[in-house]
Amino acid sequence: MIAHLAIWTRDLERMRVFYETYFGATASPLYHNPTKQFRSYFLSFGAGCQLELMHRPDVPDDTSDPLAQRTGLIHFALSVGSPERVDALTRRLNTDGYARIDGPRTTGDGYYESVVLDPENNRIEITV
Repeated sequence: MIAHLAIWTRDLERMRVFYETYFGATASPLYHNPTKQFRSYFLSFGAGCQLELMHRPDVPDDTSDPLAQRTGLIHFALSVGSPERVDALTRRLNTDGYARIDGPRTTGDGYYESVVLDPENNRIEITV
């Protein structure tokens, strides 16, 4: 079982609000380690895997060194329960100015999904 996924983020509060607003996440209290200038939230989506949003001012955007810390991730999928909810949330996000990359569609391996970008261009698959 996956306990949590983590994203290094440039704008911690904007990202927290995005996931609360569009995916119904509930954020933990802000954790702050002033010595390391580290801040984070754990976001819960009901049951199962959590998403940790993390910020430290010295973590770069540069992806050239795969062993170094850097912002972002490739993608993760959030289930919304039905094809109709996939469609509705995809439309809402697109109307609110977030990029729709793909779908909604049924993929070759049978998943119904769309792909959108969050405020820092991380890919989210919205699926049943």
